[in-house]
Amino acid sequence: MTNSWVNWAGDQQCAPAAVAAPLDTDELAEILGRAASTGQTVRVAGAGHSFTDTVLTDGVLVNLANMNRVLDVDRTTGRVRVEAGITLNAASNALHPHGLAFPNLGDIDAQTVAGATATATHGTGATLQNLSAALHSIELMLADGSQVELNAESDPEGWRAARVSVGALGVVTAATLQLVPSFVLEGIERPVPVEDILADLDSYVDGNEHFEFYMFAHSPLAMTKRNNPVDLPEQPRSKAADWFADILMSNYAFDALCRLGKWQPGLVPWIHRGAAYAGSYRRQVDRSYRVFASPRLIRFTEMEYAIPREHSVAAIREIKELSATFDTTMPIEVRWVAPDDAFLSPAGGRDTCYLAVHQYHGMDFEPYFRACEAVFDRYNGRPHWGKRHFQTAETLRPRYPDWDRFAEVRRRFDPKGRFSNAYSTRVLGSV
Repeated sequence: MTNSWVNWAGDQQCAPAAVAAPLDTDELAEILGRAASTGQTVRVAGAGHSFTDTVLTDGVLVNLANMNRVLDVDRTTGRVRVEAGITLNAASNALHPHGLAFPNLGDIDAQTVAGATATATHGTGATLQNLSAALHSIELMLADGSQVELNAESDPEGWRAARVSVGALGVVTAATLQLVPSFVLEGIERPVPVEDILADLDSYVDGNEHFEFYMFAHSPLAMTKRNNPVDLPEQPRSKAADWFADILMSNYAFDALCRLGKWQPGLVPWIHRGAAYAGSYRRQVDRSYRVFASPRLIRFTEMEYAIPREHSVAAIREIKELSATFDTTMPIEVRWVAPDDAFLSPAGGRDTCYLAVHQYHGMDFEPYFRACEAVFDRYNGRPHWGKRHFQTAETLRPRYPDWDRFAEVRRRFDPKGRFSNAYSTRVLGSV
């Protein structure tokens, strides 16, 4: 029987020699020992929400879905120990009764903690860093089955490399997260003209703890979302209201419009204008993780780049104009993130604007994404490690001041390249 793996979007797949789902670190060590004895490489799959070929292997594919427990909670310090296979959603739900929450999340929370942090997954907030910055300590299993605990004191170089590792150092088995007290968010969504936002962008970005917007190439309107902490009791919406807003309108109805645009590309401008005008005023007051994340049922592929914040307005305008020359029904998403110091963080060392472009499944994405990437390249962009891009180690190295320091840690932890695959070799180079 042939093993197989496919990602969430359905556009990346592989047939590993073996798929293993260990229950604990002892089983994982045995799996790595067998792989070493047979000369097989090893990759680890999270929830499959990356759009790149980062997981693909013909060796051993490790699935950590069974290693998904909360191991320890310290309410005093806000530090929580979890196994690497727990999802962000499961962790949020498990830790809320303890009065703790992630300081920030993206608009999807189905990813595993290890997968989300390894790819520098992020939310939005000019003063908030990406999710990997919450990693106070990381437990990493190396190819020989030994384990190391990495933090700022024990191994500062290893810690800064492992926070965003793209799976190239070893298997993250557990992590200690620095969380914050649980909080309630008020989320307000309303359409605002794109040019009005760009004319006063700093007030939107700095005037809200979390600000983002979606825009369509052929519409003058943006769908803005502002999330701010409030001292109010949570007011969860009814299941019917949630289903109408998040499932029927945002997923089923928009999916139908995307299918229509795929069938009749000439209708794309009309679809864009209609979808933008349909983004009417919505207000939500609820636990933070319920406001941050929404269900994503539409299948698509995505490219996202991190550029210096000072280029936000110019890049947003350029990508919007460029997108109007391609057939895509999907929106452009814009967010902001604070700098951090992980060696391979796309936001490393600079205030960052993230721009994401999408293409509906079954539609040709490459010409559109290559054209967008040429724009991002001019702004010294760094690709999101979980999203499509066409870069190589040679083109990426000059964009990361600490690139060689990451490479040195990689040689130290995985000298034989046991955790390599075609993707890691292409974008990180050989060990």
